[in-house]
Amino acid sequence: MHSVIHVYLYDEDNNRFFGEGPRRLLHTIEETGSLRSAAASMHMAYTKAFTMLKRAEETLGFPLTTKKIGGAGGGGSHLTAEAKEFLDKYESYQNACRTASQQIYHEIFCDEQ
Repeated sequence: MHSVIHVYLYDEDNNRFFGEGPRRLLHTIEETGSLRSAAASMHMAYTKAFTMLKRAEETLGFPLTTKKIGGAGGGGSHLTAEAKEFLDKYESYQNACRTASQQIYHEIFCDEQ
């Protein structure tokens, strides 16, 4: 049997503001170079991706992306230093939760026999 762990972060009002969706969105922004391209490659409406990003930024209190305006490529977005640091911490926390969950799962379900 395989267990799946989803790690979500909640704000003070117990509203979810960060999880797998925003994590994937940030990685895809880095890969594609823009929020619009990231949303399209994830088959997500641009407005949904924008709202997801802004909600996380408001809760965290810092911008997650920087915008480049104009130029030959037409602009784009990149993660801020704060976003990269937060993403690293979130993914470390996510991995720690998964490891702990696997250990607990094995203690409860596998060691009984």
